[in-house]
Amino acid sequence: MRVLVAEDHARVADAVARGLRRTGVAVDVAPDGEQALYKARVNPYDVVVLDRDLPALHGDEVCRTLNAEQPGTKVLMLTAAGGLDDMVEGLALGADDYLTKPFRFAELVARVDALGRRSGRVRPSVLRHGDLELDPARHVATRGGRTLDLSPKEFGVLQELLAADGQVVTTEGLLERVWDENVDPFTNTVRMVLVTLRRKLGEPGVIETVRGAGYRI
Repeated sequence: MRVLVAEDHARVADAVARGLRRTGVAVDVAPDGEQALYKARVNPYDVVVLDRDLPALHGDEVCRTLNAEQPGTKVLMLTAAGGLDDMVEGLALGADDYLTKPFRFAELVARVDALGRRSGRVRPSVLRHGDLELDPARHVATRGGRTLDLSPKEFGVLQELLAADGQVVTTEGLLERVWDENVDPFTNTVRMVLVTLRRKLGEPGVIETVRGAGYRI
């Protein structure tokens, strides 16, 4: 899953981004509304965590535009205004969920995950293939009942491959969905993550390399 955090308070944005990345989510950050809208038009985000009171372009306008241009992208609006009228107004703008500051990080993660499942790509809540099971909400992956100790990137790659349900996922697709905008497109990081992921999954192997195309379960 790929998420954009649009938040002008750098400390809050960094904390949210770091926390989401630890769960295997690819996260980009925008410090104002204009950059948020630009990035959302360039990159395919599942969820936008949108601070309502953004500089340059107000969060309300960003929300309206995203709702009109990218209805498959879900918006979680953050605001310091927690009144019922504020919540109703935010949802009326096209936001899919609404969270007031200060918030508990665990709740933010749960809401982002729930919105991600409702985005343009429909996914089951738990992904399975044979004895392999991955639960994104709990951030747990098991094989044969054994819990797998996966890094965030390994978890993200496995999630994307399982979600593809046997279809080939390209290296570019994995970079787009699991890494953020700062990744070097010519890096061999995907191949290296797959090496360690395959080792942790054990035998028999479940990830197939499709020469010249990509990877699939």
